[in-house]
Parts: sequence; C-alpha cells; structure tokens
Amino acid sequence: MTTFIAVLYIISFALFIYGLMGLTGPRTAVRGNWIAAVGMGIAVIATLLTPGMGNWLLIALGVAIGVVVGVPSARKVKMTAMPQMVALFNGVGGGAVALIAWVEFRTTDGYAHEPAYVAIASLFAAIVGSVSFWGSNIAFGKLQELISGRPITLGKLQQPVNAIVLLAAIVFAVVIATGGDAELLMIGLLLAAGVLGVVVVLPIGGADMPVVISLLNALTGLSAAAMGLALDNTALIVAGMIVGASGSILTNLMAKAMNRSIPAIVAGGFGGGSAVASGGSGEVRPVRSTSASDTAIQMAYANKVVVVPGYGMAVAQAQHMVREMAKLLEAKGITVEYAIHPVAGRMPGHMNVLLAEADVPYEQLKEMDEINSEFAQTDVALVIGANDVTNPAAETDPGSPIYGMPILKVNHSRSVIVLKRSMSSGFAGIDNELFYDAKTSMLFGDAKSSVSEIVEELKAL
Repeated sequence: MTTFIAVLYIISFALFIYGLMGLTGPRTAVRGNWIAAVGMGIAVIATLLTPGMGNWLLIALGVAIGVVVGVPSARKVKMTAMPQMVALFNGVGGGAVALIAWVEFRTTDGYAHEPAYVAIASLFAAIVGSVSFWGSNIAFGKLQELISGRPITLGKLQQPVNAIVLLAAIVFAVVIATGGDAELLMIGLLLAAGVLGVVVVLPIGGADMPVVISLLNALTGLSAAAMGLALDNTALIVAGMIVGASGSILTNLMAKAMNRSIPAIVAGGFGGGSAVASGGSGEVRPVRSTSASDTAIQMAYANKVVVVPGYGMAVAQAQHMVREMAKLLEAKGITVEYAIHPVAGRMPGHMNVLLAEADVPYEQLKEMDEINSEFAQTDVALVIGANDVTNPAAETDPGSPIYGMPILKVNHSRSVIVLKRSMSSGFAGIDNELFYDAKTSMLFGDAKSSVSEIVEELKAL
C-alpha cells in the first residue's frame, strides 16, 4: 500500500506540473486547469488511503461543505468579481493551514515529543497562513469596495507597528518551540499574525492590488509546504512549493511591470488616492469631447484600430459589445488588435480572461512589449476604461509616482479616443496626461453603453 500511495503521489505531481505548463497560454489554460484538478483529485485519494487517516465521516462532511459552497460560488461569480474570489479562496487556503497548525499543536501537547523541525515548520505555517488569511480578507474587502481602496495608514507609526506585531508573533513561536505548551500562546501567535496581515495590507492602495494578490497567493503556498513538512504529507509539500514558487515569480514579474520593488509595495501608501482634473497650479485644463457618431466614422476610415481595455471595461461588462464592434470593423477590412498591459485590471491576466470570454481570437491579444512598437502605425487607439497604464507621465514626469512604470504608448498613435465615465483618476490617484493631449478625444459615459452606440453607428455607415 505504501508503494501504491507513493506512485499515486508521483502521478499527481506530474499532472500538477503539466497543468501549470498549460497556463502559459490562453489556448491551453482551460486544459491545464483540468489536468491539475485531476492531479489534485489523485493526491486527495492517495492521502485518504494513508493508514490511520481518521474519522471518515468528518472528512466526507468537510468535502461536502466545500463542494456545496465552492462550486456554486465559482459558477455564479461575474468576471468582474473574479479578483475578489481569487483573494477570498486564497485566504481560505491560508486560514486552513493556520487551523491545521493549531490542531497539530493541541494533539501533540505543544509539540512536546516532536522533532524540532516539526515544531518550527508548523509554527512558520501558522504565522504565514494567518497573515495570508487576514491579508487576503482585507484585499477582498478593498476589491469589493467594502473597505476604501485608498491607503489606510497609521502615518509614521505604520512601520513600527508592523515590526512590533511581527516581533510578537515570533516571540510566541519561540516560546512554544522551546517548550511552552499553554494554548494561549498559540492563540496569541495566531492573533498577532492575523493583525500583521491586516496592518500590512490596509496601507496598500488599489494600484498595487494585483501584485498583493499574487504575493498573498505565494505566501499561502509556502505555508502549505511548511505544514506538509510538519505532517510528513508529500502532497502538501509539493503542491505548496509549486504555488509558492510560481506565485513568487509572478509577484516579481508584476512588480517589475510597474517598476516597483516588492518592499516598496509592502510598505504601502501608493494608489487609490483622489485627484482632480487640473494642472499643478490648480487651473482647469481643457479636454476635447467627442460623440459615438464621430468615433464610429473615425474608426470606419482607419486602416488599423487598437483597443486598449482596462478595469472600466470590466466594470461595465463591455467585452461582448467590444467584440461585436471589432467584427463590424473587420468586415470593413480594418485590422483590429488588443493591447494588454500586464497589470491592467485587478489581477494578473484579468483583461485576457474577459476578452477570451467574449471569444476574441487569441492572436489579436498583444502583450505590451509586442504592441508598443505598433502604435506609431495605428490610426485609432480606443482606450476603454484604462487609466494609469496609458499615462505618458510615467515616461515624461520624474516627479510622478508612476514615473518609470512601463506603459502602453497609445500617445504615439495618430489619434486616441478614451471611453470613460468622468475625468476621475485611476488606481494611482493621479491625473492622466493622455486626456489633455491634442490628438485625444474623450467619449464620456458607461463603457458598455458607449460601445453599443458606436456599434449602432457603424451598422448605419
């Protein structure tokens, strides 16, 4: 039986890795998810076959509750709410690890007769899992707008408070590892780690939220791997390390895409502030408005149109209407492509998922590095709800908070049309210099309604 279980684990790990490879491209992403899911199913079966597994009734009850809660939630969630669901599900994973560490503490009398590595790994998992759980819940609250997306800080006390709470969690862990078996010690550790998760994520603004989600995901993976080491569970170790490693790599790539360091992101205070549509001296700056009719005419006589989607498109659920508009333009012999910034939206790949849902051909989705060289040959760049990722200040204004962040260079196009509800700022809380460019026109209104009007005008041409 031991050999059979080992073989099942090896098969499941191979499927994990093969499934993860499928996530590198939109065409294979769905298949990759299914392959990894099969691998997880095999890993669960292998774990349940382990001798002395425990109370089968409680295990069945837990699985049933998870299915009843998880499946309907995943099926009914809107694509605009997918970042919130990712944050919530990720937090649940971290919380589960923290609870398992607590149970391990209780069943071993404070690790009294366990090797030192078991105590250390379990306590590490408890701290990181609790940080991930509470931090993910704060991220969920910000994304769901239950909490303000603006940085909520303690000012100069922020970093000292972070350090004190972290130190408290470490002190509790050291006392437990050196022989403390009072349950209040473990409760104190979990509470201190939970407070740390809250005070670290609260000061982080909306502009950094995609990176935060990825970072918390990596933390959950690391906590699961540590707990697997404590429990001698191969599935937890391998799956946790895969999640931790991939999440860490993605976090680093996302931070580089914003030209931000991970310590600077964790320090918080960037994004989500309010800004006015005016210059530095307070004067009102003129913008040029346009209509759906003029926009349709301008695109109908173009050779190439590049659509630049952002969170505004996601909120308005305009992706299907955008696809219909693109079909009408393509029928007129116009080339249509989509420029995707790596941090557009509120989670990695947010725009890709939305456009794939609307059956946009994958070959039309162009990453930032690929599309930026093409804007100079683009007749019309249609910006739909994107803000900071198109702001030329990132290249021209050394005093801007986003200076140095790679952007989509839509300002190099022959003309730019921006679909937006108002002149409000994006996640970074600053004015977008693109709006005041001489070749930029603003089409104000709900993105879905505006694109719908453009579609009707195109049909009439």
